[in-house]
Amino acid sequence: QVQLVESGGGLVQAGGSLRLSCAASGRTFSSYTMYWFRQAPEKEREFVAAIPWGAGSTSYADSVKGRFTISRNNAKNTVDLQMNSLKPEDTAVYYCTANRQYWGQGTQVTVSS
Repeated sequence: QVQLVESGGGLVQAGGSLRLSCAASGRTFSSYTMYWFRQAPEKEREFVAAIPWGAGSTSYADSVKGRFTISRNNAKNTVDLQMNSLKPEDTAVYYCTANRQYWGQGTQVTVSS
């Protein structure tokens, strides 16, 4: 069982940056692939970024590639999402998930134009 709590969301102007963090509980955190997803109003939840449990490449949605960076610290049981050059279309509730099996409650990101 893994419990996830996201933080770091907020309101930012277009072009600005935010750093989201996801804190996980559970002794097997390091064995999970961690993801960030997002859901905008009246849209389906969509993949944003993923980072494997060990050595391996991160992956990103085309819409955020080059602007967002996912990272993890297995010693601290955290996974972060650094978001730069934010756009109004990045506005959504952002969720972290372990193996797409366990989900946090989400954190709101709003980007004003």
